[in-house]
Amino acid sequence: MKPEITKKDAFRGLSTALIILGLWGANLFYGLTLDLGDIPVPTVIMVFILQTFFYTGLFITAHDAIHGVVFPVNKSINKFFGILSVTLYALFNYKLLFAKHWDHHRYPGTPKDPDFNDGIHKGFWRWYFHFIFTYVNWKQILGMAIVFNILHHFLGIPVLNLLLFWVAPALLSTLQLFFFGTFLPHRETNEPFKDDHRARSNEYSTLLSFLTCYHFGYHWEHHEYPYLAWWKLPSSRKN
Repeated sequence: MKPEITKKDAFRGLSTALIILGLWGANLFYGLTLDLGDIPVPTVIMVFILQTFFYTGLFITAHDAIHGVVFPVNKSINKFFGILSVTLYALFNYKLLFAKHWDHHRYPGTPKDPDFNDGIHKGFWRWYFHFIFTYVNWKQILGMAIVFNILHHFLGIPVLNLLLFWVAPALLSTLQLFFFGTFLPHRETNEPFKDDHRARSNEYSTLLSFLTCYHFGYHWEHHEYPYLAWWKLPSSRKN
C-alpha cells in the first residue's frame, strides 16, 4: 500500500525544518559562548553530542529539500531551506548535491552512483573518504577556514569552542550519516539485495532509528518511497 501525502504533511515538513534549524542555531550559540573553564565536563559533553545530532538533522533537512518534501506546496521555499541547510552545514553546493543525490537514486550501487564504493574502496574508512571527497572541494575548505578565522579573530570566539561545537560535531555527523545512510544500507554482504534499489533497512525500533540517524537507516523504504519526508519513513514500514 502506497503511503499518502497530505496537505498537513507539507506544513509539518516546514515546521520540522524550522525546529531543527532553530535547535542547531541555539545550541551552537550556547556552545560557542560557553566559558569552558567554569562549565562541568558532563555539560560540555552533552552540548557536543546534541550539536552533532542537530548537524545530522541539518543535513537530513537538506536531503528532504532535495526530494522536494520540506515544503512541497512551494518549490522556491523548499529550495531555500535546502540551500540554507547545506550552507550552514559546511558551505556545500546545493546544486551539486541535488544532481549527485538523484544519480544515487537512479543508479544505486553501480559505477554511475556517486555514493558507491566503486568496487575498490570497499572498507569502511576507504569508502568513507572516497564518499566525502566526492562532495568536498578546496573552495569549500578555504571558505570554512575563512569563516573559522572570522569567528575567532573578529568575533573573539575561542578556538577550543569552535573546535568542540562547530568543527568536530560537523565532522562526526558526516560519519553518522555515512555509516547509517550509506555504508550499512548499501554495503555488499553474503545476502543479495532483493531488488534494484540495492539497499537494506535496519531493524531498529522507531525511537532508536530516530536517535541514530533520523530514520535514514530505513533506507530501502527511502528508495522505494523517495517522496516521503524522514519523519514519515516509519509509517511506510507498517504498510
